[in-house]
Amino acid sequence: MDIYEDERTVSRTDLAAWLRQVASQLESGQVFYGAAGAITVADEVRCELEIEQEGADEFSIEIEFSWVNPKAEPVKAEPVTAAAAGADGADETAGSTGD
Repeated sequence: MDIYEDERTVSRTDLAAWLRQVASQLESGQVFYGAAGAITVADEVRCELEIEQEGADEFSIEIEFSWVNPKAEPVKAEPVTAAAAGADGADETAGSTGD
């Protein structure tokens, strides 16, 4: 699920300034995006650098960071039983006319 994406053409100087800004935010532990968005960055981050030649005269550099939120707790799935479906165990949608 994408949270935010921004794509634009900028000068090399502006790109370097933006990367310095992102680096500074990473050091602080929070990266800001969009009008009012922010995401907390974990203390340990997996990083990937990929450099590709996509044609005779076209190159790309992709930088990717990923991490697991250490505060996130896994959701425990509850088993579905007849008692959980209803007091008499009947499917409440059975016989419904779709009204």
